Amino acid sequence: MANFIGDYRCKIDAKGRILFPAGLKKQLETDGNCFVIKKDLFEQCLVMYTSKEWERQNEIIRSRINPFRREHNVFLRQFYRGTAEIELDNNGRLLLPKRLLDEAEIDKEIVLSGQDTKIELWADSKYDAMAQDEDEFAALAEKIMGSSNAEG
Repeated sequence: MANFIGDYRCKIDAKGRILFPAGLKKQLETDGNCFVIKKDLFEQCLVMYTSKEWERQNEIIRSRINPFRREHNVFLRQFYRGTAEIELDNNGRLLLPKRLLDEAEIDKEIVLSGQDTKIELWADSKYDAMAQDEDEFAALAEKIMGSSNAEG
């Protein structure tokens, strides 16, 4: 399973293609050149998974979903809405679906941000704007990762 790290700034050409960064390509291991891309659930960005990771995500969903419950069907419909398969071409480029770029308000400049088992794709201005103050991030890290057992 690929574990992605690093932020990579790319330009989108007139056809909606980006050159997949060499740094991320090295991190692919043997996960192949096929990806699944979709709108993020919480942020105005896109998320991209390797095919292997996408299958793992689907296994998690299948373990929690009952297709005979209406709200589960609503969730599935929304979760898969706009999802697309994309593949690296022979020149190492990805063709990003225009409808997804429009939803995330990504135009000519894009940031690919490795987030463990997925890659987030952001409009560069939105990515820069969401950077958190160091003290705020430290407080968030303490809240999420801190343990009362480790105290005094």
